[in-house]
Amino acid sequence: MHLTMANRQMEWGRDLAELRNANDLLGDAKALQSRIQEDGYLLLRGLHDTEKVRAVREQLLLNLDANGQIDRNFPVEQGIIAPDARGAFLGGSKNLTRSPEFLNLVESPEIMGFFAHFLQSDVLTFDYKWLRVVGNGDFTGSHYDIVYMGRGTQNLYTCWTPITEVTFDMGSLALLVGSHRGEAFERVRETYGKMDVDRDKVTGWFSTDPLEMVEKFGGQWHTTEFQPGDVLIFGMYTMHASLTNTSNRYRISCDTRYQRASDPVDERWIGENPPAHYAWTQGATVPMEDARQKWGI
Repeated sequence: MHLTMANRQMEWGRDLAELRNANDLLGDAKALQSRIQEDGYLLLRGLHDTEKVRAVREQLLLNLDANGQIDRNFPVEQGIIAPDARGAFLGGSKNLTRSPEFLNLVESPEIMGFFAHFLQSDVLTFDYKWLRVVGNGDFTGSHYDIVYMGRGTQNLYTCWTPITEVTFDMGSLALLVGSHRGEAFERVRETYGKMDVDRDKVTGWFSTDPLEMVEKFGGQWHTTEFQPGDVLIFGMYTMHASLTNTSNRYRISCDTRYQRASDPVDERWIGENPPAHYAWTQGATVPMEDARQKWGI
């Protein structure tokens, strides 16, 4: 089986492998912490209440339909992309990300309780939520999350939540397993991993070539297909990207962040009106190719 990632054809079993399920560790915080230190991620099936996911999916699809983004030759719930319609980043759309349905999912007792157990602490989640509608031809390049949200604790976790089912051809999230530790990625962590997009004004993606990442630094890309209720949790130094959406359906997903309540917080993502990225897109942006040349990687 071949799958598209950016503009590369990736062979299953050689270039891509299956993510490892961690549901058997759910009752053991130490085992969960050990697993994420080893793998760089936790794949948990059915952690969210599927009815809460369904409520958000229905709300978002109706919103897309009202904006002419859904092909009405098909039932709205299928999320078929309208002709010439494109995906969108909806992180700043507070009417969606602050809705009762959305907050009932991403700030639910299930997810907050999981992180309290996992971190053995009271926890908080950023007020800003990253909501994405991924259209045909769209993909995410390889990056660390730390470059976007590194001004607080580094003991911060991303929780990626599919709102729709996500088959491979819809653009599954993929992780470069091994990128969070070891000597091969040390230089990447010490250069790119120290970057701040608002301070340095460098484009955020480290690479759009997944095979280059493996050939130059090692590791292996892992992914899977997702059902509503599943989550993928990983730290700030796990390199990740996505397959390309080659389907005629929207991939709807969100990423939310969680940390110990007592740890320092990146002020860009907290409050009723978080500042978010206030400088990154203002004025000239340094191409990543130039930054990598300067860093020697």
